[in-house]
Amino acid sequence: MSTDEEHSDEPRGFLARLRARLNRGGASIAKDLRSLFRGRKIDAAVLEDLEARLLTADVGVEATNEILGDLNRRVARRELDDVEALLSALKARLVELLKPCEQPLKIQRGTKPYIVLVIGVNGSGKTTSIGKLARQLRMQGLSVLLAAGDTFRAAAVEQLKIWADRTGAAFSAQQTGADPGAVIFDALQSAQSRHIDVVLADTAGRLHSQTHLMDELRKVKRVIQRLDAEAPQEVLLVLDANQGQNALAQAQQFHAALGVTGLVLTKLDGSARGGIVVAIARALKLPIRFIGVGEKPEDFGPFDAQAFANALVDGAVQPTDAVT
Repeated sequence: MSTDEEHSDEPRGFLARLRARLNRGGASIAKDLRSLFRGRKIDAAVLEDLEARLLTADVGVEATNEILGDLNRRVARRELDDVEALLSALKARLVELLKPCEQPLKIQRGTKPYIVLVIGVNGSGKTTSIGKLARQLRMQGLSVLLAAGDTFRAAAVEQLKIWADRTGAAFSAQQTGADPGAVIFDALQSAQSRHIDVVLADTAGRLHSQTHLMDELRKVKRVIQRLDAEAPQEVLLVLDANQGQNALAQAQQFHAALGVTGLVLTKLDGSARGGIVVAIARALKLPIRFIGVGEKPEDFGPFDAQAFANALVDGAVQPTDAVT
């Protein structure tokens, strides 16, 4: 199969993996409500049960209240007669909340290099996300340089080098403990001289509450702007969906400190219940560039609001489920 054919097939395959892996424990909002209330008229008990399930799914209090307020009004107007109508309305409301955030990363090919600064807390999946993004960009025919700005962990540099070798990306690093700003500055100079299309700059993980480390990130951003006042063109925040509501707090504080322009939600195949994506979308309205549903490179893809809402409500397809 050619690279172009492989790339064209990936979006459909990724959406299938999303459906298969989000909430794959067997339970789902739809299955539970259908089993409990099939054939019943929608009443207060049904809506209370739905509220509990949205909260359990990490949708959050504010987003849940907004969704339930809308559904309650529709029930009062007798627009929703049964569970199926309620579930359809729920999915539609989720899409309304998520759709403004469905904004894929678009590399401006006239800007060389297009600089993507990747940030996040420890263990969120930054380095792996960079590698998977590099793979996608290379498949689009773009030249890429990976800058190892996480100088605190030798393992992070080694991991990034493996991804560079695997994807055919260029690589720039210095010794462990080097100044991150200097490392990324040198990488950008190298990218400019080599006419590289995209630089993906890794940074050390840090808690959003560590003021001195957040200051260091601001310094890195200022250093980048010495070479290009418009850079970085993208500040990409990687969030671990398993962190639940804490991921929202991380997003709020990183955004306040650095002006986040895009989000990556990782590890949605783990114990994450998915609803945190809704909470973040409602609260911040930041573009969600990518989501991750597994460890393989093809388990990383663009965010699709409709597909995500369907997967969140319907859950994973089980072997006994009908496949349409």
